[in-house]
Amino acid sequence: MTRRVKTLSAIAGLAIATALILAALARSPRTGPTAEQVQQAADKLAHDEGAPIAAGEPAASFKLTDLAGRTVSLASLRGKVIFLNIWATWCAPCREEMPSMEKLYERLRGNHGFVMLAVSQDTGGRQLVADYVKKHGYQFDVLLDPQNAVADAYRISGVPETFIIDRQGRIVAHHSGAFDWSQPEIRTAIEELLAQGKG
Repeated sequence: MTRRVKTLSAIAGLAIATALILAALARSPRTGPTAEQVQQAADKLAHDEGAPIAAGEPAASFKLTDLAGRTVSLASLRGKVIFLNIWATWCAPCREEMPSMEKLYERLRGNHGFVMLAVSQDTGGRQLVADYVKKHGYQFDVLLDPQNAVADAYRISGVPETFIIDRQGRIVAHHSGAFDWSQPEIRTAIEELLAQGKG
């Protein structure tokens, strides 16, 4: 197993089926995984109680406001690769992984096909979240979800949880807990997803 496939397996919480989907994407630069590959992965992950949403499933739609008060919907981002992170300011593992998210964002922000969304579960109001983001200098998009609508839709078990969504609106990877997103292999894997369906 290659180092990249091992890393992608870790992103998916050691769900081998998800790593196989991403490996298939890497081998086929012009086409996505086949319907059969997606179904096989979904079937395998259906038996994994640790994976609330199986790879290959459509990403649940949502509409939230960002820190500037603008409405952001998942539907409006169709055709982009989305890094969706669910977090809270009070969550120590979230605070631990966010600097690595910022590093990943800095490396990929020039690609207009990439979007990073950090969905805050804080109930203390916009200013609390805005102050935290400003203090740490995070540049990625932060959305407010005090009602936990996204957490419910994605059936998360805790924070942080991260989902990678491809250009077709499918979840291709899911990871629970803090992770070092600044690893070069992660950037390479996302760049491979960005190459899918381009143009």
